[in-house]
Order: sequence, then structure tokens, then C-alpha cells
Amino acid sequence: MNQIYDRVALIGLGLIASSMAHAMRAQGLAGEIVGTARSADTRAVAAEIGFCDRITETAAEAVQGADLVVLATPIGVMGAIAADIAPHLAAGATLTDVGSVKRAVIEAVGPHVPEGVHFIPGHPLAGTEKSGPHSGFASLFKNRWHLLVPVEGTDAKALARLRSLWEAMGANVDVMEADHHDLVLAVTSHAPHLIAYTMVGVADDLGRVTDSEVVQFSAAGFRDFTRIAASDPTMWRDVFLTNKDATLEILGRFTEELFALQRAIRTGDGDHLFDYFTRTRAIRRGIVEAGQDTDADNFGRGGA
Repeated sequence: MNQIYDRVALIGLGLIASSMAHAMRAQGLAGEIVGTARSADTRAVAAEIGFCDRITETAAEAVQGADLVVLATPIGVMGAIAADIAPHLAAGATLTDVGSVKRAVIEAVGPHVPEGVHFIPGHPLAGTEKSGPHSGFASLFKNRWHLLVPVEGTDAKALARLRSLWEAMGANVDVMEADHHDLVLAVTSHAPHLIAYTMVGVADDLGRVTDSEVVQFSAAGFRDFTRIAASDPTMWRDVFLTNKDATLEILGRFTEELFALQRAIRTGDGDHLFDYFTRTRAIRRGIVEAGQDTDADNFGRGGA
């Protein structure tokens, strides 16, 4: 047994929380795992799967006696949940989250955190297009990054303890400042998701290409866009509304680059296109060399 926390409360029981539960169970990292979700159906499914030791009807019940509380809900409701659970948090407990925006979470949750409770925001850079309690699996975080974003005055021992949990679940852990995190994620995740949503929307709106052709003749690039665009709409709505400035900055840069490429195509500037694609190809090599994706042919799909 490598138990790190006596009782972990998971608020929200989707992909990330269920994967945490499976990973903690597999490694014996928590004495007890308590879960809750707003939807009675979700609670029932989680209870049937059995990745939590107990399921409660309310977040206030779930956090009682927990030495780690994880907010795994859409970002837009985290502030209200924090206000609801604040009177019930145990002294010395750690409160963390798994939201993909950090400044907005700190501003929404921070004011409600009682003295003596350690608030350490976090973000696992892991996921799939699946959502819900059925979607979790123990190896989700293996060799993926988890970013911890401690607020001013964070207790070093509480930070080290939370870090050790994520490392035990297989993640690589780094510490990052909130605003820098939000800018980095706008580049690596948020703007690409918005572009994918847009491209799928363009295909849907283009009258000269039928729905059946889009489905039947989807090339690899468009298939990847549709996979990304299948992600949870509530989560992504909240991401864009709460990371507005960084996302708009990156989209502005993207628009400038796109205009330059349009001009190169229009004027037949093959040298510009070749140089640009050569430079961007190097980014892909770096991602593979860092172990964050596979270089298997066709992304490991095994087919055309």
C-alpha cells in the first residue's frame, strides 16, 4: 500500500474524476474514495461501476472528513460549489481542481477557501473526447503532464503531498504560474479546439459537400478535427468564456498567420509555403521525441 490520503472526495464523476479513482484504487493511494455528482443518473452509474467506495447526494456530504477534495466539474460552477462546501471542509485538507483554465478558477474558488485549508489548483493535460463516469481508466495520466498552480503562501508540505499523488498515478508534474498556464494552454489546447470546431462547422455549412460525403470521404486531418470537436460542449463553453483574453490573443496571431498563408497560395509563393511547413514539421518531431505522442504510421490507426 502506498496510501497518500486517507479520504479523497471527488466532486464531479466524469472522465478525469473516474480515471483518478481507478488510478488511486490500482495503486492503493487513498484509504477511501467518496464521490458525488449533480445528476442522479451520473451518481447511479458511478455506483454501479463501483470506482468509489461511497456515493453521496451532495458535495457537502462528500467532503466531510476528506483530506483531499477534487473539483472535477465544469469551471463555470466551481465557485458556487466552493461556497457550498466551504463550511464542511476539514482543517488541514487540500482543495484542488482539474480545470483547464487557472486564473478564473483561482478568482472564483479562492475567496471561499477557509483558513487552514490548502487550495492548490491543478490541471491534468490528459483526456479523450469521451465524457461521463463510464469513460475513465486507470492509465489516463501515464506519462502525461499535470500542472500544479499554487497560490501565494501555499504550504510546501501540502504541495509536495499532492504532487506525490499525481506522480503515483503516472503523471509528470510541473509547477506553473496561473496567467502563464492560461497562455500556454490557449496555444496548445484552447485555440486548436476552437479551430477544430470551426472546421467541422464549415463542413456542415458547405452546401456543395453533402453530409454523406463528409462522413464517407473524411481524410485523416478532418477525422482528427471531428474527434476534437466531439469533446464535452459544457466544458469547452466554460473554457472559452473564462480564458477569453489569452484565447483571443492566440486567435489574433493565428489569423495573421492564416492571412500570410492565403497570400502565399494566391500569389504562388511556393518557397514561403515550403519553409513554413518545414518549420512546423519540426514541432511535431519535438512532441514525439518528448514522448507525448507516437510516431506510428497514420497515428496508429492501422488503416487508411
